[in-house]
Order: sequence, then structure tokens, then C-alpha cells
Amino acid sequence: MPTPPGTPRERVLAPTRPLQRRDTSDAPSSRPRQAWTSIRVGIALTVIVATATSCSANATGHDAVMPATGNVPASSLVTSAPLETAAASASIPVYWLGHSNDSVYLYREFTTPATADDPIVSSLRAMMTRRPQDPDYFSVWNAPTRLGASISAKNVITVDISADAFGQKVDQGIAERSVAQLVYTATAAAAMSGLIDSSSAVQVSVLVDGHTGYNAFGHVALDKPLTRDSRFLAPVWIIDPANGASTKANPLKVSGQGISPTGVLQWSLASVNDGKAGSAYLSGSVTLPAGPSALGNYAFDVTPVPGSYLLSVFISEPETPGKQIGIDTKLVTVEGP
Repeated sequence: MPTPPGTPRERVLAPTRPLQRRDTSDAPSSRPRQAWTSIRVGIALTVIVATATSCSANATGHDAVMPATGNVPASSLVTSAPLETAAASASIPVYWLGHSNDSVYLYREFTTPATADDPIVSSLRAMMTRRPQDPDYFSVWNAPTRLGASISAKNVITVDISADAFGQKVDQGIAERSVAQLVYTATAAAAMSGLIDSSSAVQVSVLVDGHTGYNAFGHVALDKPLTRDSRFLAPVWIIDPANGASTKANPLKVSGQGISPTGVLQWSLASVNDGKAGSAYLSGSVTLPAGPSALGNYAFDVTPVPGSYLLSVFISEPETPGKQIGIDTKLVTVEGP
């Protein structure tokens, strides 16, 4: 989903100003899955075979088996993680985890708030209680009994959460990424709402039941303020179209964010029939205006015949022809006239 348009809001900063503290025991249930979700799950194995790489994790905080990162170190082509732009919008940002190749990265979606909570609490509650729109993404957070947030005049966001939010058993890699997921979501919500000074460094202090030093998921000590860790940010992601989108517009407009050593990303469009993705129907490349090894936005148009497609955007490995790095995929339907 594209970043919602709008005009910057007046920045509100007050010393240790409580935003809101609410009981989240009545947290909303997951949003209804779109019809495309069943197709997406059905073709996951096909995509793995067809592309030799996939973001096929469908795990959520309610699944019995959590995905693991194994011994793969945290690494990404991304070296900086800029904040979102302030915008007046009814949508809220939420970051999710998602598999790509042999690692797990952070990806962002936008959703609608279910309550009148302040922006930070609203985004964090969605992160901990909802399922992502794209079933490639997942989260291991549990719905917390209590959740609150405040901002200091020094650009420090303090999140106070109950210990029951950390109930899932995961490995250290997923634990580190899940804490980073909270940091990215909180800072994104604050930045888009104009509640922090985006030109200055932003930190997130996480308290658990009002105290510092909690061992998150049994692996990450929350004993100091945290910042965005660029190692966990996905090197390629599709922002628009959203997974499951259906459009009458043709050409299909694709946009997203990515980084590449060459400054070029590859894309493909594969037909989906009877729940299976075939070989690439259309393919091409798009140049990143930011240049080589720089994170930036991309956009391109593609004109397919009406039908259902699996859209993929990825980095092509120069030394290994055919290898796709950092692949992100979305299902999309192009309707006829």
C-alpha cells in the first residue's frame, strides 16, 4: 500500500507527555482475510520450486511452530533506515516480519485503526493483535493486557507493556527482529503523526510492567533505549499494489522501496491458474533513482492481459545467474474492461 498522502501536522512535543494508557484486554480480533489469502497459501510451495527463493512464512503469534533464523547472522544491504514522513491520514503503519531467502526482514503495511488510541499505541496494538494483510508476513507478539506510550522533549518514545506480550518461544534471531519490529512500528507511528522531530535521532525505551531491564522473549535485554537497526530492514519490498489487490487500471502501476549494488532491481509477473503460479509471463528491470547501494523508491508500469498474477521484485545476483535476492511478492488481479 502506498504511503498515505497528506500534509504535515504540527509537531507536538512535551516533556514526558503521556499519550494514552489503555487496557487492551478487549483487543480486536484479526481482520477478515481477503479471498486471495487462500490462493496465496496454496501456491507457496509452487513459488518455492519455481523461483528457488520465497517469502513463504505464514506464521503468526497464534501458530504452534515459530519460524527460526538458525545461525544466519543479521545482515542486509540496507545501511540506514530513515523515518516515515509526517502525513495526515486515517491509516496507521505496522511493521511485520517476513522470510526472504535465508533470513527474516522487516516489512511495512498500512491498516486502519480499530480504536481511538493515540497513534503509537494504535499501531503497536495492531502489531500485537492482528494478522498482516500479506500472509508472507508474520508476528510472534501476544495481545498485551496493558499497553501505553509517552514521548519526552528529547525525542525518546517510552513504551510500557505488560509481560504477557512476550509469551511466544522463539530463537534469538526472531527475538531480536521482534524487538526491532516494535521499534520500527512505534517510530513510524510517531513520525507519521508529527509527534517527534524526524530531523533528530529518535530512541525507544521499552518498559515491561513499568520496569526496565526485562529479558524480551528470553533473549533480548531491554536495559537501554533502542534505535532503528538497519540490518533488519528488507532490501526490497513492494508497497503498491497491496497483496490481494484487484484493479481495473491497466497499465498496472507498481511502486516500492529497495536497494541494489547495481542500482537496478528485477521484476516478473507470473500467471496464477487454479492456485498455481506458472513461469514468468512478463519480466523486466527498474532503475533506482537513488543509485547503486542506496535505499530508495522505485516505480514502473506493466500492461498484462486481464488475469491473476504473482508479482515479484528482487535483486539479481550478478555472480549467480538466476538467483533472486531479497524477493518480495504480491498477488494481484487485473480485471477486464
